[in-house]
Amino acid sequence: MKFLDLCKVYIRSGAGGGGCVSFRREKFIEFGGPDGGDGGDGGSVWAEAVDGLNTLIDFRYQQHFFARNGQPGMGRQRTGKDGEDITLRVPVGTEILDEDQETVITDLTEIGQRVELARGGNGGFGNLHFKSATNQAPRRANPGQDGVERTLWLRLKLIADVGLLGLPNAGKSTFLAATSNARPKIADYPFTTLHPNLGVVGVDNTEFVVADIPGLIEGASEGRGLGDQFLGHVERCAVLLHLVDGTSETVVEDYRTIIGELEAYGGDLAGKPRITVLNKIDAMDEKARTKALKELKKASGGEVMMMSGVAREGVIEVLRTLRGQIDDDRLRHRPVAEEEPWRP
Repeated sequence: MKFLDLCKVYIRSGAGGGGCVSFRREKFIEFGGPDGGDGGDGGSVWAEAVDGLNTLIDFRYQQHFFARNGQPGMGRQRTGKDGEDITLRVPVGTEILDEDQETVITDLTEIGQRVELARGGNGGFGNLHFKSATNQAPRRANPGQDGVERTLWLRLKLIADVGLLGLPNAGKSTFLAATSNARPKIADYPFTTLHPNLGVVGVDNTEFVVADIPGLIEGASEGRGLGDQFLGHVERCAVLLHLVDGTSETVVEDYRTIIGELEAYGGDLAGKPRITVLNKIDAMDEKARTKALKELKKASGGEVMMMSGVAREGVIEVLRTLRGQIDDDRLRHRPVAEEEPWRP
């Protein structure tokens, strides 16, 4: 299944049915009077966040969603049938934008959350509705109200607790594979990761979700490389994990490149809690570690941790630091199994 996080859809609610002009014509009833029923309401278009989806791939093969029209009214005071609603099932974390891709209509962040995107048209009144003491045989009926037609954009922003940042080949996918059951593609060339990956990481009887996005390069905000289109997937994260390749000859420049792209992206992404880690220390001697760590601390102005995803060195300490930065209400606590009493 391919990953798709942005798509365009066309929706249209159903039109209301027209009212009916009808009169009773029955034997032995001399003055029957009007009996035209009202038209049925048109169907509406809804969007609902459901569990079990993490991509918008379903909307690549179907972009048009049209609700049914309401049926016209009929004689004998019969009201037309309402049109059926249709529901767009989207993953949790989906933003629905207007056609300009800037106006946010709604943000579905919880399972079961629903929003009406286009209301169906009202059904028209039949001539029975216009009967009065001064107009006992009305010959007028209202047409049904037209439906609403809209063009919308769906943008998925994954809901994770930790977001991985770094240049290509900084070791993000290796870290995710070493700490979770996720199996991202790992290779010794840049841009191995082409779409975001999610993994559930466990430490100290708690679990949290980690999102790995494709690596950023200098000029990503201007569209270089894969651009910054995937940074939206770490906007909802509680903390960012910035991995810096310790084997690089330009450790400080690599760090500043990512920080510059976060600031260019805008929003509050650059201001989120961030943990900086010097990665791949298994390929460095003690002298190189000390030098790189000192330079990175000076550039970041804060604490820097050391880790090796391959050798699992320092991984637990990094996970515990991440756990301390995540809100308690976002952590998933594993139930502690109670020991059964001994039985002979």
